[in-house]
Parts: sequence; C-alpha cells; structure tokens
Amino acid sequence: MTALETIKNSLIDRILATRNERLLEAVKTIFDATDSEDTLTLSSEQIEMLKMSDDDILNNRVVSQSELDKMDSEWGG
Repeated sequence: MTALETIKNSLIDRILATRNERLLEAVKTIFDATDSEDTLTLSSEQIEMLKMSDDDILNNRVVSQSELDKMDSEWGG
C-alpha cells in the first residue's frame, strides 16, 4: 500500500468514526475549496490553440526536441 493510500484509508476511517458534525462540515469545506482550485478555466483563444495543436499532432506537423534544439542553435548563432 502506498503512502497516499495509507493516508486516504486513515482519513476515511476517522471520518466514518466521528460524530462531530462541525468537523465533518470543516472537512467538506476543505474539499469544496480544493475542488474549485483544481478546476482550470480556459479562454476561447486557449481552447482554439489546443485544438490547433491536436490537429498538428494528428497531421504529423511536429518537430522533435533534437530538431528544435538544432534550429534554435542555428537561429541564435
């Protein structure tokens, strides 16, 4: 069992065992606050750029890292 799984199981056990409503409300508030922080809202321009990137990948319009490094060194002189 990983450390993360151990922590989760420990928290689940403690949540199930408690009868403290204020504690449970506090835990819920923490989860609600973190959920909103994890959500990222993209602008329409960002969404369009991601679609264009997907299209480039699908149509093999990509450059390897080594090719990019070579072009960069040639540009920079």
